[in-house]
Amino acid sequence: MHSSVSVSVQGLVQRYGKVTAVDGLDLDVREGECFGLLGPNGAGKTTTIEVIVGLLSPSSGEVRVLGRPWGEDDAALRSRIGVSLQETRFADRLTVREVVALFRSFYPKGRDPLAVVREVGLEEKEAAWTSKLSGGQRQRLALACALVGDPELLVLDEPTTGLDPQARLRMGETIRSYRDRGRTVLLTTHYMEEAQRQCDRVAVIDRGKVIALGSPTELVRSLGGDMVVEFALSEGEVSESELRGVAGVRGIRRSNGAFHITAGESHVTVPALLDRLRERGAVPAQMTIRHATLEDVYVSLTGRILRDE
Repeated sequence: MHSSVSVSVQGLVQRYGKVTAVDGLDLDVREGECFGLLGPNGAGKTTTIEVIVGLLSPSSGEVRVLGRPWGEDDAALRSRIGVSLQETRFADRLTVREVVALFRSFYPKGRDPLAVVREVGLEEKEAAWTSKLSGGQRQRLALACALVGDPELLVLDEPTTGLDPQARLRMGETIRSYRDRGRTVLLTTHYMEEAQRQCDRVAVIDRGKVIALGSPTELVRSLGGDMVVEFALSEGEVSESELRGVAGVRGIRRSNGAFHITAGESHVTVPALLDRLRERGAVPAQMTIRHATLEDVYVSLTGRILRDE
């Protein structure tokens, strides 16, 4: 489906003094896909993004963007990339329309600024000063600035942080429509449901290394089961080893006093699980059955809940 590679990262290492932020990272982002980088703060996601867009020179390793390395004709390469980092500062006394038009002027070709303002849902604020915008509106303005040059590669670092659910969905639609035009999107996010919905493939990064790579479906399937049964006990006690032999159990972990059991078929596992608890004199306070998610994959791989650190 994807004929070529838009971003190639091979053996990337980035050090800050004695601290290694990125430790031998390999990535290929294919042309025309939405690719997500997942992981906690401190995992190396933002550093990787900054190297990819040419803001940092790597300590070692090779990075090629749209078939070219940084350091040859950087102005030409930047004109093909749209970037929105975690924080974008705007001049307070410029309007939304003026800011987007200014960013359009930085590119040799691009889109109509007002059309982009409408696309990100800021048409009612086009004459407002940026100082009057809410945090979510500033996020959408940053996306408009990244889109207005009609880039081949769109790089977004935490684009929906701080947005309300409705605004997050709208921004997701904008990103998907851009990808549907055959362009490439590389984004970082802490929202697992967003990555599962948006991304063709994701890489989970931890401590500067890729620890899992694949489509959301492939990574969830790697758990060995599609369902997760969660419960805490109101009476009695049972060990993980006593539950491992229950029919259909593929994996088990315990967090904050609750059991999280991965199962292939809940209609097989749940009755068998209740029987085992009854045998041990244990009573569940409540039981929840849900589909496995990317967050389950992350916790399975690292033993830690995805969170800011």
